[in-house]
Amino acid sequence: MKYIKYSLIALVFGLLSCDLGSEPTIEGTKLKAMCGEWFVLILNEGEDVGNGYHLITTSNTAANNETDLILDDHETWPAKIITKVNLPAMTFDAAQNLPNAYADTIQVSVIEGKILKGAATTTGGNKTDSIYVKFEFSDAPGTQFEYAGYRRTGFSEDEH
Repeated sequence: MKYIKYSLIALVFGLLSCDLGSEPTIEGTKLKAMCGEWFVLILNEGEDVGNGYHLITTSNTAANNETDLILDDHETWPAKIITKVNLPAMTFDAAQNLPNAYADTIQVSVIEGKILKGAATTTGGNKTDSIYVKFEFSDAPGTQFEYAGYRRTGFSEDEH
Protein backbone atom coordinates (compact mmCIF):
# COMPACT_ATOMS: atom_id res chain seq x y z
CA MET A 1 0.00 0.00 0.00
CA LYS A 2 2.83 2.33 0.92
CA TYR A 3 4.51 1.78 -2.47
CA ILE A 4 1.28 2.38 -4.37
CA LYS A 5 0.78 5.69 -2.55
CA TYR A 6 4.29 6.90 -3.43
CA SER A 7 3.94 5.69 -7.00
CA LEU A 8 0.69 7.63 -7.42
CA ILE A 9 2.28 10.78 -5.98
CA ALA A 10 5.26 10.44 -8.35
CA LEU A 11 2.88 9.89 -11.29
CA VAL A 12 0.83 13.00 -10.43
CA PHE A 13 3.96 15.18 -10.10
CA GLY A 14 5.34 13.73 -13.32
CA LEU A 15 2.18 14.55 -15.26
CA LEU A 16 1.89 18.04 -13.78
CA SER A 17 5.49 18.91 -14.61
CA CYS A 18 5.05 18.40 -18.38
CA ASP A 19 5.50 21.52 -20.50
CA LEU A 20 2.50 21.89 -22.76
CA GLY A 21 3.93 25.00 -24.48
CA SER A 22 4.47 25.23 -28.20
CA GLU A 23 7.60 23.92 -29.88
CA PRO A 24 10.28 26.50 -30.70
CA THR A 25 10.88 27.47 -34.30
CA ILE A 26 14.16 25.93 -35.43
CA GLU A 27 15.96 28.07 -37.96
CA GLY A 28 19.09 27.40 -39.98
CA THR A 29 22.18 29.54 -40.09
CA LYS A 30 21.85 32.83 -41.91
CA LEU A 31 24.86 32.06 -44.12
CA LYS A 32 23.62 28.58 -45.01
CA ALA A 33 24.06 29.18 -48.77
CA MET A 34 27.77 29.94 -48.29
CA CYS A 35 28.53 27.30 -45.66
CA GLY A 36 29.80 23.82 -46.34
CA GLU A 37 32.71 21.56 -47.10
CA TRP A 38 34.71 22.19 -50.26
CA PHE A 39 37.40 20.35 -52.19
CA VAL A 40 39.83 22.94 -53.51
CA LEU A 41 43.06 23.15 -55.42
CA ILE A 42 45.65 25.61 -54.15
CA LEU A 43 46.76 27.65 -57.13
CA ASN A 44 49.48 30.22 -57.75
CA GLU A 45 49.29 31.92 -61.14
CA GLY A 46 46.96 29.14 -62.32
CA GLU A 47 49.35 26.34 -61.34
CA ASP A 48 48.51 23.71 -58.70
CA VAL A 49 51.01 24.29 -55.88
CA GLY A 50 49.16 22.19 -53.30
CA ASN A 51 49.56 18.76 -54.91
CA GLY A 52 45.89 18.03 -55.54
CA TYR A 53 42.64 18.64 -53.72
CA HIS A 54 42.31 19.70 -50.08
CA LEU A 55 39.22 19.90 -47.87
CA ILE A 56 38.27 23.31 -46.49
CA THR A 57 35.13 24.38 -44.65
CA THR A 58 33.11 27.56 -44.50
CA SER A 59 30.73 28.14 -41.60
CA ASN A 60 28.87 30.82 -39.73
CA THR A 61 30.19 32.37 -36.54
CA ALA A 62 28.41 32.16 -33.19
CA ALA A 63 26.88 35.57 -34.00
CA ASN A 64 24.93 33.86 -36.83
CA ASN A 65 24.73 37.03 -38.90
CA GLU A 66 24.76 37.56 -42.67
CA THR A 67 28.27 39.02 -42.89
CA ASP A 68 30.81 37.00 -40.85
CA LEU A 69 32.03 33.71 -42.31
CA ILE A 70 34.68 31.36 -40.94
CA LEU A 71 37.00 29.95 -43.60
CA ASP A 72 39.03 27.00 -42.29
CA ASP A 73 41.61 25.16 -44.40
CA HIS A 74 42.26 22.61 -41.63
CA GLU A 75 45.87 23.72 -41.32
CA THR A 76 46.74 23.17 -44.99
CA TRP A 77 48.46 26.58 -45.18
CA PRO A 78 47.45 27.01 -42.26
CA ALA A 79 44.61 29.50 -42.30
CA LYS A 80 41.49 29.88 -40.20
CA ILE A 81 39.97 33.32 -40.52
CA ILE A 82 36.73 35.19 -40.02
CA THR A 83 36.06 37.18 -43.15
CA LYS A 84 33.26 39.45 -44.29
CA VAL A 85 30.94 38.32 -47.07
CA ASN A 86 28.10 39.72 -49.13
CA LEU A 87 25.38 37.05 -48.89
CA PRO A 88 23.07 38.31 -51.68
CA ALA A 89 26.01 38.48 -54.12
CA MET A 90 27.68 35.33 -52.67
CA THR A 91 31.04 37.14 -52.61
CA PHE A 92 33.91 37.51 -50.17
CA ASP A 93 34.77 41.09 -49.25
CA ALA A 94 38.37 42.24 -49.67
CA ALA A 95 40.08 42.53 -46.26
CA GLN A 96 43.66 43.15 -45.19
CA ASN A 97 45.64 41.29 -42.51
CA LEU A 98 42.92 39.21 -40.90
CA PRO A 99 43.88 37.38 -37.70
CA ASN A 100 44.69 33.72 -38.27
CA ALA A 101 43.52 31.30 -35.56
CA TYR A 102 46.10 28.67 -36.60
CA ALA A 103 49.17 30.91 -36.76
CA ASP A 104 49.06 34.23 -34.94
CA THR A 105 52.22 35.39 -36.74
CA ILE A 106 50.68 34.86 -40.21
CA GLN A 107 47.88 37.24 -41.17
CA VAL A 108 45.66 36.54 -44.16
CA SER A 109 44.46 39.13 -46.66
CA VAL A 110 41.41 38.22 -48.73
CA ILE A 111 41.66 39.83 -52.16
CA GLU A 112 38.44 38.52 -53.66
CA GLY A 113 36.18 35.49 -53.73
CA LYS A 114 32.88 34.13 -54.96
CA ILE A 115 30.58 31.14 -54.66
CA LEU A 116 28.59 30.23 -57.78
CA LYS A 117 25.51 28.04 -57.38
CA GLY A 118 25.53 24.94 -59.59
CA ALA A 119 28.54 26.15 -61.60
CA ALA A 120 31.00 23.34 -60.89
CA THR A 121 31.35 19.88 -62.31
CA THR A 122 33.05 17.54 -59.85
CA THR A 123 35.79 15.08 -60.71
CA GLY A 124 33.05 12.42 -60.68
CA GLY A 125 30.94 14.37 -63.19
CA ASN A 126 28.30 15.70 -60.77
CA LYS A 127 27.02 19.30 -60.70
CA THR A 128 27.51 21.35 -57.53
CA ASP A 129 28.49 24.83 -56.33
CA SER A 130 31.92 26.28 -57.06
CA ILE A 131 34.13 28.35 -54.76
CA TYR A 132 37.00 30.68 -55.57
CA VAL A 133 38.92 32.73 -53.00
CA LYS A 134 42.15 34.66 -53.66
CA PHE A 135 44.50 35.24 -50.70
CA GLU A 136 47.79 36.73 -49.76
CA PHE A 137 49.57 35.52 -46.63
CA SER A 138 51.86 37.77 -44.60
CA ASP A 139 54.65 35.18 -44.64
CA ALA A 140 54.67 35.29 -48.48
CA PRO A 141 54.07 38.98 -49.30
CA GLY A 142 53.38 39.77 -52.94
CA THR A 143 52.44 36.16 -53.75
CA GLN A 144 48.76 35.48 -54.29
CA PHE A 145 47.18 32.08 -53.86
CA GLU A 146 43.74 30.85 -54.89
CA TYR A 147 41.54 28.22 -53.38
CA ALA A 148 39.42 27.03 -56.30
CA GLY A 149 37.10 24.05 -56.27
CA TYR A 150 33.66 22.68 -55.55
CA ARG A 151 31.22 21.90 -52.76
CA ARG A 152 31.56 18.40 -51.35
CA THR A 153 28.71 16.25 -52.66
CA GLY A 154 29.10 13.17 -50.49
CA PHE A 155 29.27 10.92 -53.55
CA SER A 156 32.23 8.54 -53.40
CA GLU A 157 33.31 9.41 -56.95
CA ASP A 158 33.82 13.04 -55.87
CA GLU A 159 35.90 12.37 -52.74
CA HIS A 160 39.63 13.07 -52.63
